[in-house]
Amino acid sequence: MPRSGEAVRQRLQRAALELFTEHGFDQTPVEAIAARAGVTERTFYRHFADKREMLFDGETELRDLLVQAVAAVPHGMKPLPALRAAFHETVPLFERNRPLTEPGVRLIAETPALQERSLAKRALLVNALTDALRARGVNPRTAPLCAQVAMDTFAVATHRWMQEPSVPLHDQLDQAFRELRLAAAALK
Repeated sequence: MPRSGEAVRQRLQRAALELFTEHGFDQTPVEAIAARAGVTERTFYRHFADKREMLFDGETELRDLLVQAVAAVPHGMKPLPALRAAFHETVPLFERNRPLTEPGVRLIAETPALQERSLAKRALLVNALTDALRARGVNPRTAPLCAQVAMDTFAVATHRWMQEPSVPLHDQLDQAFRELRLAAAALK
């Protein structure tokens, strides 16, 4: 079997998800994942720093896509609509990765070490969005608030999409931002 490339990464991820589901995350050693995928441990470590990173493999791609999408929205667009537009640009990425994401979400919910990693990764995304908003001239105090609120709103939309796959993620995203707007309007 080939030992490099995207096909190996995908085999490793599928093998890991199968084993995590069968035995639990903490009870699954890297050597078992590698064996199930038909590669050596050394090959595993060429692709992933550790088994936790397998579940967060697309974070760099997501962060880069979001930052580029924020930069690309028309100048003068307010921060939250700009972020909503940026999140819409990520929908194809989420749709493509759904077969790996769905079981990963369940594992994260069940595993404290993965919850911790998930929160750290989310904080990195919020920081990147904050920087992207500041680069657009958004007030330095407002940018982190908007980035955090938008990230949480996106998390609500993706959670709903996982629970209701018949409703497209674009629609879930628009609905979550509508609800945010209504909730914020009540503060007046």
